[in-house]
Amino acid sequence: MIFLKLLLAHLIGDFILQTNKGVVHKEANRAASWYLYLHLLIHFGLPLLLLWDLSYWKLALVLALSHGVIDLITLYTRHWYKFKSFPFFLDQAAHLLVLFALASYPDTRQAFLRLVENLDWPLITGLVFVTYPAAIIMTKILEGFSERIPTDHKSLPNAGKYIGIIERLLVFLFILLDRWEAIGLLIAAKSVFRFNDLKESNNRKWTEYILIGTLLSFGLAILAGLAVRFVC
Repeated sequence: MIFLKLLLAHLIGDFILQTNKGVVHKEANRAASWYLYLHLLIHFGLPLLLLWDLSYWKLALVLALSHGVIDLITLYTRHWYKFKSFPFFLDQAAHLLVLFALASYPDTRQAFLRLVENLDWPLITGLVFVTYPAAIIMTKILEGFSERIPTDHKSLPNAGKYIGIIERLLVFLFILLDRWEAIGLLIAAKSVFRFNDLKESNNRKWTEYILIGTLLSFGLAILAGLAVRFVC
């Protein structure tokens, strides 16, 4: 319960009370940004407010200070990364680890071991498989077809890869929930969105390539979902 309250405080402080203007100010001024210190003050006050117990002031102080250290590291190193969004996710992961450690202190190590022991490893393996491994497998299978497809159509960089990952995650989830009809709705929705593109291109090879890729993507996700259900 302490972890959930700390998590709620983090979500309010980092996503609701933190404005875009404040983020820009932090990125421009870094350690000299007054908004950074206001942000840390918010992260000190919110946990105390939600826990409603002043005896947790030391926990709130450590939380605020660690939050500041993580934010400063992110601000000074964010230009190191090729992907602009990577520092954000790394920053949030570090914050969550601190929340978990503080909420379970002084038995943090035992709490972490219990968490690891209770993880559903078949589920995690299936989730990992339907993301990049499945995308790479599909790329290898479709390699011979992709060489025959004209690449003059306009598209966002890597958009197809991310669409495939999201659709496989959804299909995987539907299989685990035994909601097969939702998979049919997902296929129908994708067909509707793709209809105009395929109609305008008037390219039979491109249409067949999209169809093969879609069926292959859905098939891999379905097999992964069935495998996890069988193991569990």
